[in-house]
Amino acid sequence: MAVLTPTSVSKDSISNSSSSSDFHRVPFNTRPIFGSKLQSGKIQPTQLRLLTTSDSCPGLTVKASRESLGITEQHKNNKLERVAETDDRSELFEDMKQRFLDFKKHKYMENLEHYQNLAKGQAPKFMVISCADSRVCPSTILGFQPGEAFIVRNIANLVPSFESGPSETNAALEFSVNSLKVENILVVGHSCCGGIRALMGMDDEIEKSSFIQNWVVVGKDARSWTKAAASTLSFDQQCKHCEKESINRSLLNLLTYPWIEEKVKKGVLAVHGGYYDFVDCSFEKWTLDYKEGNLKEKHGRISVKNHLFWS
Repeated sequence: MAVLTPTSVSKDSISNSSSSSDFHRVPFNTRPIFGSKLQSGKIQPTQLRLLTTSDSCPGLTVKASRESLGITEQHKNNKLERVAETDDRSELFEDMKQRFLDFKKHKYMENLEHYQNLAKGQAPKFMVISCADSRVCPSTILGFQPGEAFIVRNIANLVPSFESGPSETNAALEFSVNSLKVENILVVGHSCCGGIRALMGMDDEIEKSSFIQNWVVVGKDARSWTKAAASTLSFDQQCKHCEKESINRSLLNLLTYPWIEEKVKKGVLAVHGGYYDFVDCSFEKWTLDYKEGNLKEKHGRISVKNHLFWS
């Protein structure tokens, strides 16, 4: 973009035969024309003034002036800020680059045969559904190595029922169970879950424009059971209760998929719940005890087995 620089132009005579003493100067008329200045990325109006003599004057003087001093310095400062932001991102990706190169050197190259086999196909034993929370990475917590777990992450590690229609989560379920033939589905919840907190704090009427509310409502049954069973507890305690309750509701929702229930019934597929408390770094694990026609105990509690606590 070209930059207009204010200039001053003076012409003392129109005719070569005239001298400066041959004409009479009259007062200048000033009229605004137009202009703009750039400040903080916004276009703001300024004035560009044209100063002329009267029509009877054979001489002409034009002066252009731009208001708003310091525009060059402002532009430089904005540019420096943008450069600083770019430098910060560059440092982040430089760090990421080093981590990748460390992985390549110490993991990939040292286990080259394993990774070459993975390039031909995958056969994970686990399908894991966990929360998208940045503090909860299943591979880090549970030590999954490449090829061991097919993982999908969503807000609050929820599993919608079969009747809910297509979603990223049930698409992953269909692929992992029917194509990859996983033997275990593990739903992992966690402490201080913002998605569960949103579920517990939402009104009964869902705000249609909220993607979060339209998703976490999948856990409405867990919310109802929590409100009934823990009504005397504080809101924070209710949220912690719901974090675990929502996992059990998700295990029941898994059985609404005909091809999952069929495999669970045959014993070729098992569904498990897990809860990671990153406040004290502990992990609970349990397995749904499938009993056809008797999946729920009294008060809506599901029957589980192999309940373990790791700390």
